[in-house]
Parts: sequence; structure tokens; C-alpha cells
Amino acid sequence: MALIKSISGFRGTIGGKTNDGLTPIDTVKFVSAFAAFIKETYNKEKITIVLGRDARVSGEMVSHLVVGTLMGMGVDVIDTGLSTTPTVEVAVTEKKADAGIILTASHNPMQWNALKFLNAKGEFISASEGKRVLELAASEDFLFAEVDKLGHCISDTTTIDSHIEKVLALDLVDVEAIKQANFKVAYDAVCSTGGLVLTKLLNALGVQQVVALNPEPTGLFPHNPEPLPENITQICEEVVKQGCDVGFIVDPDVDRLAIMCENGKPFVEEYTLVSVADYVLDHTSGATVSNMSSTKALRDVTEAKGQRYYASAVGEVNVVEKMKEMNAVIGGEGNGGIIYPALHYGRDALVGIALFLSLLAKSGKTCSQLRATYPEYEISKNKIELTPDINVDSILEQMAKKYADYEVSTIDGVKIMFEKEWVHLRKSNTEPIIRIYSESRDMESADRLAKKIMQEIMELK
Repeated sequence: MALIKSISGFRGTIGGKTNDGLTPIDTVKFVSAFAAFIKETYNKEKITIVLGRDARVSGEMVSHLVVGTLMGMGVDVIDTGLSTTPTVEVAVTEKKADAGIILTASHNPMQWNALKFLNAKGEFISASEGKRVLELAASEDFLFAEVDKLGHCISDTTTIDSHIEKVLALDLVDVEAIKQANFKVAYDAVCSTGGLVLTKLLNALGVQQVVALNPEPTGLFPHNPEPLPENITQICEEVVKQGCDVGFIVDPDVDRLAIMCENGKPFVEEYTLVSVADYVLDHTSGATVSNMSSTKALRDVTEAKGQRYYASAVGEVNVVEKMKEMNAVIGGEGNGGIIYPALHYGRDALVGIALFLSLLAKSGKTCSQLRATYPEYEISKNKIELTPDINVDSILEQMAKKYADYEVSTIDGVKIMFEKEWVHLRKSNTEPIIRIYSESRDMESADRLAKKIMQEIMELK
């Protein structure tokens, strides 16, 4: 059993003992703390919270607990039922709610679930806000409502359609171009809520030929739901077999997007953001942002168009903060997370699909030909297991000094930029490890750089 308490929410396996998994008791405590925090933050006794969930098996049970708890805290609930993370984010502002809660463990296996918390802007709460929720949960300093002040719950099943309408209304989404291209598109929804959204979205975009894989929202994931190359072999084969122009793969809560080319080869998840940013920058001047562990290709594409690129610490909250600071027109993460502030500040696979299809239609290229136009990089992902006697901060500080003659960033761990490659060292927030990501022009060179740095770290120990 596992329970991870973080600044952005609470993630755990279902079952087990209290405080050793995401049990009903833990769920009630954390939700109560969040409701108390929102009341405290906005100095309001009566608040409204939007709720949505992915299709994992435990979702219905957790949802009942959350609704009952919020009502017990005197909170009015707008329950959107089966939904997507970006849909809930958009709904918070559309409904003029005070906050939002999303029940999803993202790409984690089916035994996991999580409570993810949004503020009144439909954005994930900040580190300081998350810390306050943790304090309230630990102290259990919250007051439940008396019987005449209990909250109410209403069901709202319109939010997915509303989200799609807002995507279609974006200036850079060219429905006519997509329709004229007459694309045949496949997608894999991993038996979660993507199946409720993607056929609707594609049809609305003018795509009439849709091949839907695993669209039933049963929560029984047919394969590891994280959209990595080793987990998407089914759609690779189906795209070629069905003669599709492109394939899309989403995670269970539909905020990450991976793309499959017509030849059955991955576009590569890192390049989802690169391609969409390329399209946005062709039509809009402004900065781009990604986290420090994302591909250098975004920086290359941005600077080639005469714009500025900025790197943030790892984590969606940090990317959004940097995007706001630099007034970025597009940003996100190398895991296929597109953040397009013209609609909202959150990773959104629906926006990613609409913008990518607009790009593909206007390019006149096949998906694989389009992919070949971008700088080629490969990322090697490694880690070093930590023992209690290792002083990680000291190791990172020594590595920064060792490479002081190069471009070094200490925003999040240590990132060292060489002429045509980089390495990023950071302590994991969830595991006793140092993550070592390296990128170069090919995997052999990226692996070689990682091994060199790992050896130097071992010598420092």
C-alpha cells in the first residue's frame, strides 16, 4: 500500500490501513482540509466546488465520499461525473466556482487514485497553498456544518460539450482545413474518459473517419496507461492496418497527448509540444516555456522564429508560473502536456489534438514527414538509488561547481548545458533517488553522457 501526500494533492493505492493508502478515512480528512482551506482563502462561509473523475474502478466509491464530505462541510457541489482533467479545469471558471477537485491518478495503474485540487482559476494550487492544506489535514482543524447549513449537490453533464465548443472557437483551430484534409484518425482511450470525449471532438473538427481503440470507460486499463513507446504497440499496429493518417494516445485523465505517425512509428511524446508550439509561433509572437527535463528541440524551434524560450522547474504548477511571468503564448511539458493559455492554464490533450490537426492539414505533409522537419534529439532517463548517508544537496552543489565553465541552472537541481547536449540532475520528490536525464543527438551519445555523470557522482559519494 502507498500514500503520497504532496503540495498538489493526495495520491495512493485503494485499500489498506488508514494513512497507509487512500482509504475512506484519509479521503474524508483531505477533502475536509481542502474545503476548509478554500473557505479560509476566500473568506467565504458558502463555497461551490466542481468535481470530476476519470473512469478508474475506484472512482465511483471515492466520488461518493468526496460529495458527502463536501456537503458535510457546507459546500455546494457541481458534480460533472466522468470527465477529463482539463474539462474540470475549464468548468471551474465557466461555472464561477471557488475551486475544483479531480479524482484521477493520471497514468498510474488501476489500483491507484488521487485527489487533485484546483483554485478558483481552475489551476492547480501552488506549493504554499498545498502546504496549508497539509497543515489543516494534519491538525484536523476544520468544522463540519450543522444540519440546516449542509451543502447541496447538482449533476452537470454539459461540461464536456462546453469544453469542446471552447476548443473549436480558438482562432488557431482551423476546422475547415481539417475537414478538407479528410483525415482518417485513430485514438486509444485506455478504457477511460478519453472515449467519451475524443470521438465527439474529432467529429466536431470535421474528422469523419475515426478508429476508436479501448473507448469504453470501464477503468480496466488494457495495458499500462502511461503513453510511452513500450505501452502503445496496439495503436502502432492499428494505424498501419487501418490506413490512418495519424493516431492519438491519451492517458486516463486526458491531459497528456502522444502521437502516432501513419507509418506506425511514434512521433515521440517530447515532440507533441514542439510541433504544436511550432504552429502557434507561426501565427503568434511570444515566448515558450517547458520544464528543465524537456527536449532542447523546443528552444531550437522557438529561437529559429526569433522568439525567447524559458525553462521552469519540473511540475505543471512551475511551468504555469513561468508562463505567466514571461507572458508565454504556448508551453507545457515533454510528457505530451500542452498548455495553451488562449483557453486555460492547464495541460489539455483536446487543445493539443485540435492544434496538431490544424498544423498537419495546413502543412501538406504526412505525419512522419512533419516529424522529420524538427531537430532530432534523444533523451536517456536514468536514476541513482539513494542511501540515508548520501548528502544529495552537497553532491548537486559539487557537480554545479565542477561544470561552472558551462551554462548551469540550479532552478531545480542542477542542469548543465553543453554545446549540443545537456544533463539534468534532480532529487525526486516521491522516491529516494536522484533522477539523471541527459539529451543528445542520438541515444548512444545521451547514454554515454549519463554514464559519465553517474560515474562522477559515485566518486563524490
